[in-house]
Amino acid sequence: MKHLLGIDELSAADIERYLDRAQFYADGLADESWDRKTLVGKIVLILFFEPSTRTLTSFDFAAKRLGAHVVNWNPETSSLSKGESFMDTIRTFNAMEPDAIIIRHSEYGAPKFVAGRVNCPVINGGDSWREHPTQALLDALAMRQTFGALKGLNVSIIGDIAHSRVAASNIVLLTKMGANVRVIAPDMLMPEKMPAQGVEKFSDLEAGLKDANVVMTIRPQKERMDHVLIDDTAYFRDYGLTYDKLEWASKDAIVMDPGPFLRNVQIAEDLADDKGRFVYDTQVANGIPTRMAVLDMLINGKA
Repeated sequence: MKHLLGIDELSAADIERYLDRAQFYADGLADESWDRKTLVGKIVLILFFEPSTRTLTSFDFAAKRLGAHVVNWNPETSSLSKGESFMDTIRTFNAMEPDAIIIRHSEYGAPKFVAGRVNCPVINGGDSWREHPTQALLDALAMRQTFGALKGLNVSIIGDIAHSRVAASNIVLLTKMGANVRVIAPDMLMPEKMPAQGVEKFSDLEAGLKDANVVMTIRPQKERMDHVLIDDTAYFRDYGLTYDKLEWASKDAIVMDPGPFLRNVQIAEDLADDKGRFVYDTQVANGIPTRMAVLDMLINGKA
């Protein structure tokens, strides 16, 4: 049984296959030529233990675009509230024989735990600060659409590197694909160990943005901090992205953010509204074909 639990488990060839299939679906959605019956008769179970807008909704869209039925489970109205264990809840779902399970959980490694106890593909919709693989794939798709390839790109990631699963997955994917990755953060938001080798660390924004083709902002993940470490005003002064600071990057640089983004904390209001430089809408749109590709490849045994 193949799963998508993290970018760390994929080879560069695996990543290319996912991206190629995602582009296939992006093209199909654009000209309405995709096969709407790819997953007819299949049931996709979505188990989200944390709030979500983009990931949950785009998985829902993706499954339905392919003809699958979707079951969105709510932990707050489940038997977990009656004391049932997480393990027994997963056992119950497995007995119902879903065709795929998508899970988001605050516990590190929860998707892997589930994958070892069910008889269908499991897709990680985000676990703790460890990984968010489909976000990294859709981000990579946007970069590839803009620049043609990932190899050789200079990608600067600004923000809460220590607590961000998106940053972790992007770092792993981009280094595997031959991009040059830099991370920029204050000391309190910089991890001691990077999830991949060859990543350059910066605390100075100007130095870290030099010659960047892609600038990705990551919000302070306050929900994962034991104590709130960040003053928003000071953070924006030192690490918030503005047009003036973007001048330190390459002239063709695009700005990305996985969302939700905080205006005038991570990114200035006017830059956030510039759809020519800030490609957030493209990222969101790419979530659907990317997740269509993942569901198709895993459920139909193409991965």
